Amino acid sequence: MREIAGLAIKLFIITAVAAVCLAFTNSITKDKIVEQIALENELARQEVLSEADTYEQIDQNSIISAAESLNFENPEIVAEVFKGLKGNDEVGYTYKVLPRGYGGEISVLVGISVDGIVTGMKVVSHAETPGLGANATNDSFQNQFNDKSTEQPLSVISGGSPGDSEIEAITGATITSKAITDGANFAIEIFKEMNK
Repeated sequence: MREIAGLAIKLFIITAVAAVCLAFTNSITKDKIVEQIALENELARQEVLSEADTYEQIDQNSIISAAESLNFENPEIVAEVFKGLKGNDEVGYTYKVLPRGYGGEISVLVGISVDGIVTGMKVVSHAETPGLGANATNDSFQNQFNDKSTEQPLSVISGGSPGDSEIEAITGATITSKAITDGANFAIEIFKEMNK
């Protein structure tokens, strides 16, 4: 009995020390992690709306209101919107959307010019299958969104040559391709609603 109590105390001490070490490490690194995520998002905004030199965040309540007026099932699927400026001139917007793919939530950034042209799309984070859905981060897939008009919704095709409003699916990852395209369509709908 005494031996079991001794082992329990030792195990408790080891786990307590490990918990304190983890908490200490977290307190040291959490600000750096937040800074790194902010930097990655800023670089992604520059990538999808390169014409802008500064970005101003749009109030989240305005975004949710626009999503609700469009009857989005989940109004918070559009996580953030930034207005892109070149000097004092508005050149477009970036939209962070969070569609659900095969492996879970996908964070997608979409740039749209004031003229209603998609200027870029970037998958910021995902949990898709390596070698299949993870190929959504490849330029060959992402660049298909460039220069698409917001006049009509984008759709996914499997095989063949994509038309003006079509995106060719990633082989073996149709669910991921459709989720990302749906995310781009959510961004397009919010763009239209907020710029009536």
